[in-house]
Amino acid sequence: MIGNDTHHRAILQRIAHMAMIQRGLLPDFSPGAMSELARIQGPANSDGGPVRDVRNLLWASIDNDDSRDLDQLTAAQPLSDAKTRILVAVADVDSIVKDGSAINDHAQHNTTSVYTAAEIFPMLPERLSTDLTSLSFAEDRLAIVVDMVIAADGSLQDSSVYRALVRNHAKLAYDSVAAWLDDRAPMPEAVAAVPGLDENLRLQDKVAHAMREFRHVHGALSLQTIEARPIFDGDQISSLHVLERNRAKDIIEDFMIAANGVIARYLSAAGFPCIRRVVRTPKRLDRIVEIAAQYGTRLPGNPDSRALETFLTEQRAADPMRFPDLSLSIIKLMGPGEYIAECSGDSAPGHFGLAVKDYTHSTAPNRRFTDLITQRLLKAALTGKPSPYKDDELDLLARHCTEEEDAANKVERQVAKSAAALLLESRIGEHFDAIVTGVNHAGTWVRILDPPVEGMLARGGNGIDVGDRIPVKLLEVDVERGHIDFGRDH
Repeated sequence: MIGNDTHHRAILQRIAHMAMIQRGLLPDFSPGAMSELARIQGPANSDGGPVRDVRNLLWASIDNDDSRDLDQLTAAQPLSDAKTRILVAVADVDSIVKDGSAINDHAQHNTTSVYTAAEIFPMLPERLSTDLTSLSFAEDRLAIVVDMVIAADGSLQDSSVYRALVRNHAKLAYDSVAAWLDDRAPMPEAVAAVPGLDENLRLQDKVAHAMREFRHVHGALSLQTIEARPIFDGDQISSLHVLERNRAKDIIEDFMIAANGVIARYLSAAGFPCIRRVVRTPKRLDRIVEIAAQYGTRLPGNPDSRALETFLTEQRAADPMRFPDLSLSIIKLMGPGEYIAECSGDSAPGHFGLAVKDYTHSTAPNRRFTDLITQRLLKAALTGKPSPYKDDELDLLARHCTEEEDAANKVERQVAKSAAALLLESRIGEHFDAIVTGVNHAGTWVRILDPPVEGMLARGGNGIDVGDRIPVKLLEVDVERGHIDFGRDH
């Protein structure tokens, strides 16, 4: 057991660095990258080609309270015929981070920022991602703008894409905006400081809700999982805080889903290749059908996202407290998402969970390399230049990004489990209620409900499957390896 005289944060930072290296990821930037960084004088100016000046629009960022790598801004404008213009501005990272540079090489190696309980390993140096390529408050920045016209029913009526100069008029946080929209808290000061921004945000909220309803009618899945973040009291972990969905997060999610679809279709129409984000039809559809039957619902034996969404909606209404557990089971059984290069004449699978055929990742180029690739393709298409990537090169990059995203997820999970092990190490022998979250050749995994911690079922795993509820006993924790072992209670 690791005594409380040792700082939890320092333990987790050491574990995180080791985990990065073990997974083949780079925890630190190379001397070459840091040398390049030192030579960058300031934010990018226009590098040629038309750039619209739309700084006067009511742009604002909504992100986590502590986020500084601001990838996107949003704004809305009411139109006639009950339509609304929704604009998404995405940071033009490519204007500074060039292909072939040492900074780009680091980003291409890791492919993503890695967020652990004790330390963040950014894909780009912080001076870029949180400053020079970030859509920071009160700064003029180059961006790619996705300009959409949305009908009252939430359907996309028209869209365009262009380069622009933007300015962030308010740096907002999810929780405070959501509390205000829900009438649980006063208007955030940053909103009140910008005339008209309150009405603009309420319009964004209204349109996002319509867009979400439109997607779900067409089979997008209402999935809700539990994500817990360690809370530190000084350098010691005191508890796990469950991050919850809210209306402000929904605004950003719904607008980003729409913008990613617009970008994918724009590239396709221009004859450009694209790296698509896909979630294939469920790998274990038979077990999903079995779980639905346990709730009294008969699902078709062939993949049917609308039928599955109807079932999920009914269960969320019937038992909202336990719905995240059902969601987690469905997510595990659907299988992971992946990146696939769609080249001329190809037709990549769609995104089953979002019920969309055309989908890419384009809205977070400060922290996902696929989005930076997409941005380079898009800027070439906008200026009539040839694709900066060959088809076989994109295919290799797509596979590499899928593999490294998996490695990054494993690092994040390992550190999260080490944090949970630190929290639970004094509770060996206690009994908990749990849900089975995974069953494969390597073993059986369960998640206890309070605190929301996942671990291996080291004893008593026969005859159970994903989605089953069982009582368990905490047997052992290994902080260094991030292992938490439970035994089944009988």
